[in-house]
Amino acid sequence: MKLITAIIRESQLDQVREALMHADISRITVSRVSGHGQQVREEIYRGRIIIPNLTPKIKMEIAVNDDYVDTTVNTIIEAAKTNGGTVGDGKIFITKLEECIRIRTEERGGSAV
Repeated sequence: MKLITAIIRESQLDQVREALMHADISRITVSRVSGHGQQVREEIYRGRIIIPNLTPKIKMEIAVNDDYVDTTVNTIIEAAKTNGGTVGDGKIFITKLEECIRIRTEERGGSAV
Protein backbone atom coordinates (compact mmCIF):
# COMPACT_ATOMS: atom_id res chain seq x y z
CA MET A 1 0.00 0.00 0.00
CA LYS A 2 1.14 3.51 -0.76
CA LEU A 3 0.00 7.01 0.18
CA ILE A 4 0.14 9.35 -2.79
CA THR A 5 0.23 13.03 -1.88
CA ALA A 6 -0.14 15.52 -4.71
CA ILE A 7 0.19 19.30 -4.43
CA ILE A 8 -1.53 20.90 -7.44
CA ARG A 9 -2.87 24.23 -8.63
CA GLU A 10 -6.32 25.18 -7.32
CA SER A 11 -7.56 25.64 -10.87
CA GLN A 12 -6.70 22.03 -11.77
CA LEU A 13 -8.67 20.36 -8.96
CA ASP A 14 -11.83 19.55 -10.93
CA GLN A 15 -9.86 18.30 -13.92
CA VAL A 16 -7.67 16.03 -11.77
CA ARG A 17 -10.63 14.74 -9.74
CA GLU A 18 -12.62 13.89 -12.87
CA ALA A 19 -9.60 12.14 -14.43
CA LEU A 20 -9.10 10.08 -11.26
CA MET A 21 -12.77 9.09 -11.22
CA HIS A 22 -12.52 8.09 -14.89
CA ALA A 23 -9.54 5.87 -13.92
CA ASP A 24 -11.71 4.22 -11.19
CA ILE A 25 -9.89 5.97 -8.35
CA SER A 26 -12.64 7.53 -6.29
CA ARG A 27 -11.44 7.71 -2.69
CA ILE A 28 -9.48 10.92 -2.21
CA THR A 29 -8.96 13.50 0.49
CA VAL A 30 -8.58 17.14 -0.52
CA SER A 31 -7.24 20.03 1.58
CA ARG A 32 -6.50 23.67 0.85
CA VAL A 33 -2.88 24.49 1.67
CA SER A 34 -0.39 27.29 1.11
CA GLY A 35 3.28 27.06 0.28
CA HIS A 36 6.02 28.14 -2.03
CA GLY A 37 8.47 26.55 -4.39
CA GLN A 38 9.89 27.77 -7.68
CA GLN A 39 6.65 29.47 -8.70
CA VAL A 40 6.78 33.24 -8.36
CA ARG A 41 3.75 35.40 -8.96
CA GLU A 42 3.40 39.13 -8.62
CA GLU A 43 0.35 40.97 -7.28
CA ILE A 44 -0.46 44.63 -7.14
CA TYR A 45 -1.51 45.84 -3.70
CA ARG A 46 -2.26 49.55 -3.19
CA GLY A 47 -0.36 50.38 -6.36
CA ARG A 48 2.79 48.49 -5.41
CA ILE A 49 4.01 45.22 -6.86
CA ILE A 50 4.43 42.59 -4.17
CA ILE A 51 5.44 38.94 -4.29
CA PRO A 52 3.46 36.96 -1.71
CA ASN A 53 5.43 34.44 0.34
CA LEU A 54 2.82 31.68 0.11
CA THR A 55 0.77 30.53 -2.86
CA PRO A 56 -2.59 28.80 -2.36
CA LYS A 57 -2.57 25.18 -3.56
CA ILE A 58 -4.58 21.99 -3.26
CA LYS A 59 -3.25 18.93 -1.44
CA MET A 60 -4.71 15.58 -2.48
CA GLU A 61 -4.07 12.42 -0.50
CA ILE A 62 -4.91 9.05 -2.01
CA ALA A 63 -4.27 5.68 -0.38
CA VAL A 64 -3.90 2.94 -3.01
CA ASN A 65 -2.83 -0.66 -3.27
CA ASP A 66 0.49 -1.20 -5.05
CA ASP A 67 -1.22 -2.19 -8.31
CA TYR A 68 -2.80 1.28 -8.63
CA VAL A 69 0.25 3.46 -7.93
CA ASP A 70 1.35 3.98 -11.54
CA THR A 71 -2.22 4.52 -12.77
CA THR A 72 -2.87 7.11 -10.07
CA VAL A 73 0.42 8.98 -10.57
CA ASN A 74 0.13 9.05 -14.37
CA THR A 75 -3.48 10.23 -14.18
CA ILE A 76 -2.55 13.10 -11.85
CA ILE A 77 0.40 14.13 -14.04
CA GLU A 78 -1.67 14.18 -17.22
CA ALA A 79 -4.55 16.10 -15.65
CA ALA A 80 -2.52 18.59 -13.58
CA LYS A 81 0.04 19.60 -16.20
CA THR A 82 -0.75 23.00 -17.75
CA ASN A 83 0.38 24.09 -21.22
CA GLY A 84 2.69 21.12 -21.62
CA GLY A 85 4.21 21.77 -18.19
CA THR A 86 4.98 25.04 -16.45
CA VAL A 87 6.57 26.06 -13.15
CA GLY A 88 4.01 25.72 -10.37
CA ASP A 89 2.16 22.68 -11.72
CA GLY A 90 2.91 20.86 -8.46
CA LYS A 91 4.59 17.83 -6.94
CA ILE A 92 3.70 14.22 -6.18
CA PHE A 93 5.05 12.34 -3.17
CA ILE A 94 4.73 8.57 -2.75
CA THR A 95 5.21 7.11 0.72
CA LYS A 96 4.86 3.60 2.04
CA LEU A 97 1.65 3.05 3.97
CA GLU A 98 2.27 0.57 6.78
CA GLU A 99 -1.32 -0.09 7.75
CA CYS A 100 -4.85 0.93 6.89
CA ILE A 101 -7.79 0.18 9.17
CA ARG A 102 -11.43 0.75 8.30
CA ILE A 103 -13.03 1.82 11.58
CA ARG A 104 -16.55 0.62 10.75
CA THR A 105 -15.64 -3.00 9.97
CA GLU A 106 -12.16 -3.18 11.53
CA GLU A 107 -10.77 -4.48 8.21
CA ARG A 108 -7.03 -4.12 7.88
CA GLY A 109 -4.59 -3.85 5.02
CA GLY A 110 -5.35 -3.59 1.31
CA SER A 111 -9.02 -4.50 1.66
CA ALA A 112 -9.54 -1.49 3.92
CA VAL A 113 -8.20 0.89 1.28
